[in-house]
Amino acid sequence: MTRPRPAWVPPAREGVSASRVAVVAPPGGGAWPSLAAFLDHRLPPGRPWQERLLRGDVLDAEGQACAADAPCPPVNSVLWYWRSLPPGPPEPRVPGEVVVLHQDEHLVAVDKPHFLPVTPGGRHLQETVLVRLKRQLGIETLVPMHRLDLETAGVLLFMVQPATRAAFQAMFRERRVHKVYEAVAPWRMDLTLPHTIASRLQEREGRNFMQMETVPGEPNAITTVELIARLGPELAHYRLHPQTGAKHQLRAHLNALGLPICGDRIYPRLWPQPPADAPPDFSQPLQLLSREIGFTCPVTGRARNYRSRQTLAMVAAAGAA
Repeated sequence: MTRPRPAWVPPAREGVSASRVAVVAPPGGGAWPSLAAFLDHRLPPGRPWQERLLRGDVLDAEGQACAADAPCPPVNSVLWYWRSLPPGPPEPRVPGEVVVLHQDEHLVAVDKPHFLPVTPGGRHLQETVLVRLKRQLGIETLVPMHRLDLETAGVLLFMVQPATRAAFQAMFRERRVHKVYEAVAPWRMDLTLPHTIASRLQEREGRNFMQMETVPGEPNAITTVELIARLGPELAHYRLHPQTGAKHQLRAHLNALGLPICGDRIYPRLWPQPPADAPPDFSQPLQLLSREIGFTCPVTGRARNYRSRQTLAMVAAAGAA
């Protein structure tokens, strides 16, 4: 369920919207020794809260900055804060630009580059599609309609007005959106195409929790795979039509067919995360592209269709060979 939007929201800072948190009681009962103690316990690690309080980065429900030595407000009180990266190297610039394909009063369609996450999280803050786009367009109310993996490029949609979010979210939930992807993966002579794969996917447990696995049960993920062209003796360029939107659906389905997408660091094998201080490697993008999204706008009733202007690197290289 979507939380109701409060009557007052602090302005964004450098494209980063304020987050809110409600005060809860300590696990053992009693009272928090200080506001900083509550924040240290309740929220993910970032810059030290004492330092952030001194900078005025925490506000009460009336918009007043909380003092560094402030006592914790009563349970259920609302606090506002701005996300901050944990200590470590500065956030690296992700190559590529967020290209606006369409903008109107209800939605924004963009072409997302590889390696750029959609929303802030972990060690990603400024280098996200949402923050870049807010700074570029000056629209603080932008919210993604759907998600693309950090490694995936292509068409991505954002909602503009809070009042229309439920209508757009229902459109995706009720599968009234036509989505087309492209991928480069191995070629299988024995696989008849087009081919539709339907399975039940769920997250793995343990060390490989990032991966989705196929389990018995009613399918919750359906994908049709078509051949666009052969790219030499071992690879092929595929068109993918997902009928559902399960996590990692396309990556997991192609892997299940013995066609792991080129550049995938999760399927079939989960690669270890590089050290936090290691420079990022942008040289081998996942060969997966959100090529096209089409739907009937639930607000205006107009047909909408947006196409990515990008070409997968391995498709371009094959064409230039």
